Amino acid sequence: MSLSNLSRVLYGFTDMKTLNERGPLVLSHGKGIYVYDVYNKKYIDANSGLWNCVAGFDHPGLVETAIDQYKKFAGYHSLFGRLSDKSLELADNLIEVSPFESGKVFFTNSGSEANDTAVKILWMLNKRKGQPRKRKILTRINAYHGVTLGATSMSGKPYIEEFGMPLSDFIHADNPHYWKYGNIDENEDQFSQRMGKNLEDLILKEDPETIAAFFAEPVMGAGGVVPPSKGYFDIIQPILKKYKIPFIADEVICGFGRTGNLWGSQTYNINPDMIIASKCLTAGFFPMGAVILRQEIADEFVEVSEKASEFPHGFTSGGHPVGCAIALKAIDVIIKEGLLDNVKTISPYFINKLKEFNDYENIGEIRGVGLMGALEIVKDKTSKTPFDSNLSIGEKVANMSIENGLICRPIGSSIVLCPQFIITESQLDTLFDILHDTLKKSLQLITTN
Repeated sequence: MSLSNLSRVLYGFTDMKTLNERGPLVLSHGKGIYVYDVYNKKYIDANSGLWNCVAGFDHPGLVETAIDQYKKFAGYHSLFGRLSDKSLELADNLIEVSPFESGKVFFTNSGSEANDTAVKILWMLNKRKGQPRKRKILTRINAYHGVTLGATSMSGKPYIEEFGMPLSDFIHADNPHYWKYGNIDENEDQFSQRMGKNLEDLILKEDPETIAAFFAEPVMGAGGVVPPSKGYFDIIQPILKKYKIPFIADEVICGFGRTGNLWGSQTYNINPDMIIASKCLTAGFFPMGAVILRQEIADEFVEVSEKASEFPHGFTSGGHPVGCAIALKAIDVIIKEGLLDNVKTISPYFINKLKEFNDYENIGEIRGVGLMGALEIVKDKTSKTPFDSNLSIGEKVANMSIENGLICRPIGSSIVLCPQFIITESQLDTLFDILHDTLKKSLQLITTN
């Protein structure tokens, strides 16, 4: 294989300075929790691909399911009143495993598209109900909901300014990260109460009659693995209900087991009106997303769609039969082959391994739940002062980890870990041994220069 064409690739979400220094990592295959580059060097992938490859990279049942479905019915859509038998079967299955007693499902190719679809559903629903002003979408600072135009606007990331976003009608509320945003004189309970008050103040300022929905991840994933502050969702849900604002749970990362429950909403007692699913839905074996609607809101939308004659929205590959077959198998693997049980069993060991970094002078915070965790790297632990962003501290640690055979993800000054659901204690030991060695060496280099 020739690697002479590497410059022809345009890389997304990549620190271009460090990329130019080190070059890309070109992978050729994977086995279990490991991936191999084109030179056959082995790496522990501590990020499960991108949160999603939770059953490993070569699960035989998922491979066989894909092959069998390709042989039977290689492609179709879910538009114009047509769909494959696998689309119908998966819709039934998703409602069955969802927190909803009944409902409907709309298929997409990604979580970004699913979030966009949910926004369109809400906007069309409100317009047809005679509430055209009810368009504003509330999310949170530093939240991530995807990369389409709507989903980018929903994301409260600083980089969206590069695109002149957010678009109008997208409002970013407070981030419930107590360690980072808590006042010196308030405990975590007081912080959560303040988050609730600030949210209600924001709703009143914007006018409840103009707000279409509130979107939130149970745990902020691409925001740096940020679990909510204590009691946060218990406080804000009554506020949303008071002003009749739908709660849309973005379960793209948390859904299907990452937090230790099948849904992150179950972990934090969230009662959503819609669920956004993707990533673990197919265990990374096929690009797919879904919007799962509670029956009440589904019925309302069907009624307005009938009046409009159609819902003018959809995707060529939405509800793809191969993707649906894989998703059905992936859900079965997670629930019935013990993957979810393993998350529950091994997550305390994982969290305890994270806590071993508490004594590091430059680790300001350790956070996580289930099999997702993060280490916050700081210049000064007491004051929580970060390193200068120009140092690209997270990138440097992640790049050195790759040299040592470990793939982890930098998000700002955090190192994020989200290993596969099949990982063992001994594999976690190896993972953390590499990370300890990497952090000690990289922090020593940075602090002495």
